[in-house]
Amino acid sequence: MKLYNTLTRTTQDFVPHEAGKVSMYTCGPTVYNFAHIGNLRTYLMEDVLEKYLRYAGYDVTRVMNITDIGHLSSDADSGEDKMLLGAKREHKTVLELAKFYTDAFFADCAALNIKRPDFVQPATGCVDEFIRVISVLMEKGYAYKAGGNVYFDTSKVEQYHKFFNFKEDDLEVGVREGVDEDENKRNKNDFVLWFTKSKFEDQALKWYSPWGVGYPGWHIECSCIAMKYLGEYVDIHCGGIDNVFPHHTNEIAQSEAYLGHNWCKYWFHVLHLNTAGGKMSKSSGGFLTLKKLEEEGYSPMEYRFFCLQSHYRNSLVYSEDSFDNAANAYRKLRQRALAIPQEGERDEEGFARYKKAFCDAMDADLNTSLAVTCVYDVIKAKDLNGATKRALLEDFDKVLSLDLLKAEEKKESALSAEEIEAAIAARAAAKKAKNYAEADRIRAELAAKGVTLTDTPNGTTYKIG
Repeated sequence: MKLYNTLTRTTQDFVPHEAGKVSMYTCGPTVYNFAHIGNLRTYLMEDVLEKYLRYAGYDVTRVMNITDIGHLSSDADSGEDKMLLGAKREHKTVLELAKFYTDAFFADCAALNIKRPDFVQPATGCVDEFIRVISVLMEKGYAYKAGGNVYFDTSKVEQYHKFFNFKEDDLEVGVREGVDEDENKRNKNDFVLWFTKSKFEDQALKWYSPWGVGYPGWHIECSCIAMKYLGEYVDIHCGGIDNVFPHHTNEIAQSEAYLGHNWCKYWFHVLHLNTAGGKMSKSSGGFLTLKKLEEEGYSPMEYRFFCLQSHYRNSLVYSEDSFDNAANAYRKLRQRALAIPQEGERDEEGFARYKKAFCDAMDADLNTSLAVTCVYDVIKAKDLNGATKRALLEDFDKVLSLDLLKAEEKKESALSAEEIEAAIAARAAAKKAKNYAEADRIRAELAAKGVTLTDTPNGTTYKIG
């Protein structure tokens, strides 16, 4: 299997640290709002990677963090905590907000057939680990206290910009959104390991530490959570391309300073999903959620198919037309798959031949577009009987998870029509009062019980299933 490694900027043979086993770390969501479909593209492609590794025979352990503290509105450690901003917006406590959006995130993942990682760790549950690792960095001389905060000293590492070929002075302050100046820093690329109340008096969640009452920075959590569950070596670290700098750059610096050796060998980054207006982001306010697509009559599997048609290292451009075309193609593909008769005995030679083509596609840096072509090739193959075709589609779906042969399930709601209408009325009242958080909560609660709402110019309608 060959994978593109962002660290070396080359496509390499994948060789794990321990033969037959893969340790895999995924940067999880900051749970202050719903995940948009661009976020979900990243998790979907990481899911395909994990499933293919398992399919290829590896014993995979995958870890994901949940950022419920420490991620500021600027990646350069300035501005307010995104969680605190969300809590203020929705009149919830930070922990209530985190619970709501963590549940919503995993509901989206389940709808998209994204496997839940083996270990999911909220940052709030690992503060002791953060303090321990920061203390060691202080003792080793890699960290310093200034202005009440603890900073990592990037000048102490031999090569800070591991993902890029440029010198320290080439990165001007402000060249990237979120990079700004902090007068407490010794070097412009130093980053915060621990914030204290000297900077954020109104922070909702605080802990005692040797450096004062405060809370951890965003970057330290991933290093510590990865080491807690995966040990001193990580085979594959995943994330969106926007995580490369500063987040993953900082993870490498602090992890290798703490451990004293190379930490992660392969870095897997998924490019953005863009709209005509550019990158989709929550900060811009206009973003599409999976639930919104469902309200418009699309299924999660249609979105999964849309993503799999493009290589993860290509930017994927979303438009109503392109997505509608993909949705229609998926529906036709599924109809053709379901129409395959269960006839004859499985042809082992034919099965092996088409399976090799599928594996060749996936081994070539996870070429899901070519893997989808293999699905079409199986369906239209004249040298395969029905039993073999169905066996191949079921086999490929262990990785692609498109439910091509899964019969439609008629869903029922746990609510009566009167209860649904009452909830719709309550939601309308919440929207009229501009309590949009409550309106969203009601919609999500109904969706969890099998009821999908659709807002029309003539009012809100619903369907069950």
